[in-house]
Amino acid sequence: MMSKKKVLVGCTGSVATIKLPQLVQNLSQHNIEVRIVVTERAKHFLKDAQLPPGCQMLSDTVEWAAWQGRGDPVLHIDLAKWADVFLIAPLDANTLGKLASGICDNILTCVARAWDPAKPLLFCPAMNTRMWEHPVTAPQVALLKSWGYKEVPCISKALMCGDTGIGGMAEVDTIVQTTLRWLNHWDAYTPLETRR
Repeated sequence: MMSKKKVLVGCTGSVATIKLPQLVQNLSQHNIEVRIVVTERAKHFLKDAQLPPGCQMLSDTVEWAAWQGRGDPVLHIDLAKWADVFLIAPLDANTLGKLASGICDNILTCVARAWDPAKPLLFCPAMNTRMWEHPVTAPQVALLKSWGYKEVPCISKALMCGDTGIGGMAEVDTIVQTTLRWLNHWDAYTPLETRR
């Protein structure tokens, strides 16, 4: 039996984080093992989240509790080694700015900083239209893409704040299909000896 592919899903402080249970459920239907890293702000949207049994959701609290001294696991490093794909869905404006600046002040941004550029990192922007259209956004997205990160473009829709416009996170089905394509792409072009 083929071993399961491993996807690390990162969630940030966007209301689109409420779609995490649906995203994880859909990924799990494709013989994929999913672990989740969340920022502290993302937790606000996950208070009543119903995740599949056994699906780990990890945060700064878990990481700092796990490390007490030399020799203890460093969770963000272990996760970066474990996953075949890092999928940040949603990527809010704040974390976009952090990634583009190299800031790594939480478990999600630390995983991104420790990520092996030979493996796919997908990001799904999600923010209000005014934030998306701010002059700083396009250069930040372009910088991430110049590093080899793969954008799953945001869409135009009725946003949670009541506005209608560009900035909504891509549909879950689009995100899942894109993730599957990159998993297969990485599998096809990665020498067997470098796979985990």
